[in-house]
Amino acid sequence: MNNKELQIDELITPTVESLGCTVWGVEYISQGKHSVLRVYIDGEDGINVDLCAEVSRHVSDLLDVEEMMPMAYTLEVSSPGMDRLLFKEAQFLECMGERLEVRLNFPFEGRKKIIGLLAGIEDRNVVLQEAEEEYLLPLENIQKARIVPNFG
Repeated sequence: MNNKELQIDELITPTVESLGCTVWGVEYISQGKHSVLRVYIDGEDGINVDLCAEVSRHVSDLLDVEEMMPMAYTLEVSSPGMDRLLFKEAQFLECMGERLEVRLNFPFEGRKKIIGLLAGIEDRNVVLQEAEEEYLLPLENIQKARIVPNFG
């Protein structure tokens, strides 16, 4: 997450937790006059539309009061889903053994996209196994990491 996303995450976490769920992650996509703020929430009992709407109202009010979003934006609140993005090192640790699609900021061995099995975390590097290859990918070079659901 970038600095803006981290600030928003820190600001909204107590409010979201008071509503019975956790902030899974925050994505802020600046698109000139029409930016998008995505807040992913998770909970032990799952997430439903009513809870997303309630979190959206509270987060919107909080962001307005704190003036965190100076320009017009669209707020989207949802569950992270089965193909959830991973935002934090702890989430990578929770998802050991899952198949991931990782997109990188800078090419690693000529590649910016790698799909493989999450084998671990070592010194802030994601260990990803793809066939016979094992890659150590620095967390700071990961643009997006998403779980690839297994429907079989």
